Amino acid sequence: MAYINENFLNLKENYLFIDIAKKLKAYREANPGKELIRMGIGDVTRPLAPVVVEAMKKGAEEMGHQETFRGYEDSGKGYEFLREAVAGYYKNVIGAEVDPDEILISDGAKSDCGNIVDIFGSANKVLITDPAYPVYVDSNTMSGKEIIYASSNEGNGFAAMPDKDVDCDIIYLCSPNNPTGSVYTSAQLKEWVDYAISKGAIIIFDSAYEAFIRDKSLPRSIFTVEGARKCAIEICSLSKTAGFTGTRCGYTVIPKELTAKTADGKEVSVYKIWCRRQGSKFNGVSYPVQCAAAAVFTPEGQVQTHEAIDYYMENARIMSETCEELGLSYTGGKNSPYIWLKCPKGMSSWEFFDYLLNEIQVVGTPGEGFGPNGKGWFRLTAFGTKDNTVEAMNRLKKLLK
Repeated sequence: MAYINENFLNLKENYLFIDIAKKLKAYREANPGKELIRMGIGDVTRPLAPVVVEAMKKGAEEMGHQETFRGYEDSGKGYEFLREAVAGYYKNVIGAEVDPDEILISDGAKSDCGNIVDIFGSANKVLITDPAYPVYVDSNTMSGKEIIYASSNEGNGFAAMPDKDVDCDIIYLCSPNNPTGSVYTSAQLKEWVDYAISKGAIIIFDSAYEAFIRDKSLPRSIFTVEGARKCAIEICSLSKTAGFTGTRCGYTVIPKELTAKTADGKEVSVYKIWCRRQGSKFNGVSYPVQCAAAAVFTPEGQVQTHEAIDYYMENARIMSETCEELGLSYTGGKNSPYIWLKCPKGMSSWEFFDYLLNEIQVVGTPGEGFGPNGKGWFRLTAFGTKDNTVEAMNRLKKLLK
């Protein structure tokens, strides 16, 4: 007899975006002539930068010749040329010193945010800010860990801060935040770092949207904060910053001095344990994709990929101004591609979802899908085309004015 991991039975029946997809399928079948403007899922629409495409083509061409063919990548960490490129980006753009050997290439932030729980024991108490990206909650539920929440709400600008009286072992932070678009200041992150060190906890810091930060006073990496190397893992992605949603590449940074304890109190290297996990369960990102990723960090690649980021942030500006014109409370939009708005007329998140879908054919994401504190809130993304963004906001104005 095969026995299931019963922790999976504690999950909601469907992942949030699968529920949304079912609703949209039913709507399209009932309304075949109506075109939807989709502003819900955080999927990009701008093509890969030319320099990235050329690097991928070159990598693929090399794979077709005996003298340049590549098989398994020996280290399991990603090719050195890409890890060095990422380290250079940290030093020259972000302002943090990271050794190339501490950078581990992955197929995206979602995978590593979910898989990192493998190396932490089930006795860990996990602190997650609410609302949160569903993967944080789901992956820890799957592994049977106790989850507690820090409240992100309208009163604190959807930027939860630590409670010194609460004990925990693992902490998930995301800045700029998905779904709320809020961004932690250096002082706020320092408070989280100090808290983690005092508790002997490890912060898993999701910085997938760091490239969208416009305010230079705001940190783009937790490793710009003093003490973070003692307590933090950083996970980042090229999905949104360089259009790799369909190409899949990201990276995780684990300082070599970061340790965790065994049940008998022995300190072990988190870096070594994660490398061991990856060696058994992950065979790496393809060579052509890593070539493409390295091109992102060249001077030309930075210029070209930031053209797409600027495009999305112009969409975010249009959406922010619409919220202000309509008198809607919101966060995000300034240093983030997400708008997190308070549903008007006292509607619930799902009521507002249905209202926009049926009245103006605009699709967003109900906030309560991200946790209890998302009730009555709604997420819109700036990743659509500008024409669709303008049209959606015009429809919203007509509907709510």
